[in-house]
Amino acid sequence: MTRWIRPGTGCCVLSALFFAALAGCGSSSARTDGAAVGNADGANDTVPALQGVFVPTGSMTVGREYHTATLLPNGKVLIAGGWVHGEVDDTADVASAELYDPGTGTFTATGSMNFARESHTATLLANGTVLITGGFHYQEWLASAELYDPRTGIFIVTGSLNVARAGHTATLLANGLVLIAGGYNGAIPATPQPIDPDAGFFYTGTFPATAELYDPGTGTFTATGSLNAARDGHTATLLPNGLVLIAGGNDGSSYLQSLASAELYDLGAGTFTATASMVAPRAGHTATLLSNGTVLIAGGDNGEPENAELFDPRVGTFASTGGIAESRSNHTATLLSNGTVLVAGGAGSVGDLASAELYDPDAARFVATGSMTGTRTLHTATLLQNGTVLLAGGSYGGGGWSASAELYQ
Repeated sequence: MTRWIRPGTGCCVLSALFFAALAGCGSSSARTDGAAVGNADGANDTVPALQGVFVPTGSMTVGREYHTATLLPNGKVLIAGGWVHGEVDDTADVASAELYDPGTGTFTATGSMNFARESHTATLLANGTVLITGGFHYQEWLASAELYDPRTGIFIVTGSLNVARAGHTATLLANGLVLIAGGYNGAIPATPQPIDPDAGFFYTGTFPATAELYDPGTGTFTATGSLNAARDGHTATLLPNGLVLIAGGNDGSSYLQSLASAELYDLGAGTFTATASMVAPRAGHTATLLSNGTVLIAGGDNGEPENAELFDPRVGTFASTGGIAESRSNHTATLLSNGTVLVAGGAGSVGDLASAELYDPDAARFVATGSMTGTRTLHTATLLQNGTVLLAGGSYGGGGWSASAELYQ
């Protein structure tokens, strides 16, 4: 049975439908030999690799992808939903959830969600609970939402979205509201249309340009201004000035036609306004707010661009920065405590990747670091309170789903 698949997950985040089926392999040892990396003028220089290693930690109770991972105030990580290992159709979307304890290095089951879902969002609210919204389950796009309370380990139903959606973004705003934007919904046709022998199937449907706000005080969603362009597989980043940058994604017109457009959401006005476009169109990319207030855009589909770019909120424009050493999409990007960004895994031109690299904002370049213990894409990466990064689950070359997890340190 074919299934709906989207590029990109969201810190965040689940467009065109993508499945990387080519195998890759990797090493768990740190790279210390130096590597060719891109710089801002597009040239490749050889620079020393930065130290950093991935080490295995306890495994999840089930292998899963399209799940979410949320750091809780108590230091544990909530893993929720996804598509689980060992199943062959969409009934494998699960409601199960588990907690990772950095103190013991183990995962343990916690209360299950009220609805099985994948490609949903999970947002830590100011009161310490986690908001789960939307997603997809067995030919159905979901409008339901629920809250996880770490004190009780229980999910409770809250108000529903006005528009069912998966592959959308959810952004916690400064006033405590949560902005839900874009995504995909629609009926699966009786005969899915193949788009590429290696890429899966494209399901015609709706890409809503709508957006809405969740109010934790009332437990309800309220419509706000709509996006200028319908999109999923995009990113949403809260800027220091309170605006939200929406960038890229796919509007559903063609699997290989990603968007370069970007827009800004202004909570005060309740509207989205177009800003300058990205240097390159992309979906399934990452967007990371750096300590200097700029936003690093890296990777993505549309030929899996190796270039990266920076958005500067002060001038409202994108500019190229150092190129990624290895093209990738559906990867993760994590801001580390030292200000660098760890980019790990994803699907590359030769299959799923185990490689990782670090972006150094001061040098404006990517530098190789240690490789993961195995290939993975559509996984999650969570910065822990001790400064290490937990990478969990995802798929790996050959079409398997991983229960494994590892720590970058």
